[in-house]
Amino acid sequence: QVQLVESGGGLVQAGGSLRLSCAASGRTFTAYAMGWFRQAPGKEREFVAAFTWTGGNTYYADSVKGRFTISRDNAKNTVYLQMNSLKPEDTAVYYCTADPALNRLRVGVPDYWGQGTQVTVSS
Repeated sequence: QVQLVESGGGLVQAGGSLRLSCAASGRTFTAYAMGWFRQAPGKEREFVAAFTWTGGNTYYADSVKGRFTISRDNAKNTVYLQMNSLKPEDTAVYYCTADPALNRLRVGVPDYWGQGTQVTVSS
């Protein structure tokens, strides 16, 4: 059974940093695309960042480019999202996702979702 478990969310002041973690288990993810989405209150879920284990390419939403970095630890089967220079508009529940196809993940229909972790940025 595939599980994606996020951690690392919390409350931070604007300009601060947080690192989210996503521990993946239940299968081998080396052929998968993995990424992060977020959903703010009253808004649709939106793509944040993604990468493929094999290709190593990374993809970011324009709103987070230059501030967020997605990375992985192969040995721990863990994906990270380093978030710097946080803004109040980054406040949302952040979800870890995984899918064999990068395109499916990026359009918001990946096979697997984590339960989400809350990030709140105060002004």
